[in-house]
Amino acid sequence: MEQFAVLTTDERGIGAGVIESCQRGDREAFRALFETYKDRVFSVALYFFGGDDALASDVTQQVFLKLFTRIAQFRHESEFTTWLYRLTTNVCIDEQRRRRRFDPLAAIAPHKTPRARDAAEERVMRGEVACEIASAVAGLKPKLRIAILLKYFEELSYAEIAAALGCSPGTVASRINRGHKILARRLGHLRGTVFHES
Repeated sequence: MEQFAVLTTDERGIGAGVIESCQRGDREAFRALFETYKDRVFSVALYFFGGDDALASDVTQQVFLKLFTRIAQFRHESEFTTWLYRLTTNVCIDEQRRRRRFDPLAAIAPHKTPRARDAAEERVMRGEVACEIASAVAGLKPKLRIAILLKYFEELSYAEIAAALGCSPGTVASRINRGHKILARRLGHLRGTVFHES
């Protein structure tokens, strides 16, 4: 346990020592990795699938299972979070394709909105707006949706999103711009949302 104590995290996430320990098969290090990033992965999956908690939990498990089996492939050539976002994105898109293949109605079923996690009265109105935004985002095509999520919900830069998605910053900008236009139509009745032109 004393040996593991040096594997601390910082404000940006997990330390390089934890990653290296995971690559050597250290289960305690992997547990630390999971605890550090599980909420972030769950959040992306939750909004990607329109607030479906059960599906987001399943996808989160899939991401960390793949992470456990593939972490030896991480070469420290980019930020670990960039690699994790790419893995999360791929699992989300693959899961959506799988669901549509086996359930044709899934593509046209109404999206659920994320459940309210704070019932305080002063947050009710804000929560309703947030749910409406999340529902509109969930209705975007996957490539547009994940670009919007990574920019506005995870606050990544265009360069970071491009690295996570394996495309150019120009492609990211194009996808976000297209997402803006669609969301502007769907959310035109709302004012002051985060989806403004940058």
